[in-house]
Amino acid sequence: MNRIEDLIHDWNRADGAFAPSRPLQFDDETLRDGLQSPAVSDPTLEQKIDLVERMAKLGIHTANIGLPGAGGRPREDILRLSKHVADNRLGIGVNVACRTVVSDIEPVVEMTQQAGIPIEVCAFIGSSYIRQYAEDWTLDRMLENTRAALTFARDHDLPVMYVTEDTTRARPETLRALYGTAIELGARRLCVCDTVGHATPEGTRAVVRFVRALADEHDPSLGVDWHGHRDRDLGIANCLAAIEAGADRIHGTALGVGERAGNAPMDQLLINCKLLGWIDNDLTSLPDYVAAAARALEVEIPHNYPALGTDAFETGTGVHAAAVIKAFKKGDVELADSVYSGVPAHMVGREQRIAIGPMAGRSNAAFVLEKLGIEPTEQRVERVLAAGKSSKRLLTDDEVRTAAERPSA
Repeated sequence: MNRIEDLIHDWNRADGAFAPSRPLQFDDETLRDGLQSPAVSDPTLEQKIDLVERMAKLGIHTANIGLPGAGGRPREDILRLSKHVADNRLGIGVNVACRTVVSDIEPVVEMTQQAGIPIEVCAFIGSSYIRQYAEDWTLDRMLENTRAALTFARDHDLPVMYVTEDTTRARPETLRALYGTAIELGARRLCVCDTVGHATPEGTRAVVRFVRALADEHDPSLGVDWHGHRDRDLGIANCLAAIEAGADRIHGTALGVGERAGNAPMDQLLINCKLLGWIDNDLTSLPDYVAAAARALEVEIPHNYPALGTDAFETGTGVHAAAVIKAFKKGDVELADSVYSGVPAHMVGREQRIAIGPMAGRSNAAFVLEKLGIEPTEQRVERVLAAGKSSKRLLTDDEVRTAAERPSA
């Protein structure tokens, strides 16, 4: 048969296939911004280690592992996580979030020495005028703090990403002054933040292009990061727009946890980038990654969560199920994964599921019985289908078995 690509007219690429001009990287913020969600629990050190190992397995490049300025257990966990990454050669970099003040960055010097690997400093400072007005900051004071903090980091050989909070609502002249100073003081990455989820994809492209051009004026090898929230539910759309505009490292969290409505979900980001052909990571361990995150953070995975929720690849609708079943009968798993799904289940280590419920057809009943090792006789199909039609929801496997063996009236 033809390849699946030959069976689908892809309007997503109607204007030509875009490909990032720089290698694409990912920064996982689950253990920093994710823990700022009001609804989550702080994981144990063992759970944090497990999550970082899963991030590395997925090919995620860096993990933000905390705020050293918080002191106490958070600082201890940062050191232990960094040492674990170094000792086990996990192949993932680590970074930490620091206010753009020397006192926040000072602990990272000793941590780097003890861990034996570079720890990137993500030095953040508010950049929007509304933030300046609320805090009674002046641009001169912000630049002074930037110079002091980044000079300290440079003098101690700490890699720096300079982060402007609320970039998507900041004035161009403010961004030019802040980023320009950071570049002069050795920052190797510039992070554009949609801190309150304000940006649309159009706005994202505009601000990322502005920062990418500013970076290129100084040094084309500088990296540009995108860190987005989803207060307007535009998290993934904005991540893709940022990549198209020149960002080369994108931030996200497992299941999109984070401040308020959360961050762009890392799992969905990886899925979309692979479907677009921008990465070739093995994503079959994504279900384990989000399951581990849900346990560690004590949150639920929504049943209709894209690609990874329990409902993502299950249907009890007769018309839909019939098409999937016909594909299975052709012996073509890829066809079955694509005929009624925008995400191939096998790509994320899952499979299509057929169920029986109020909207099921005969093919549903016969297929499910066969999957359960029960011969789909005419009588059994009728009994199971009748049970589904009279139910308010999909039948469980045990309910199917019971209905199949129920004596006829």
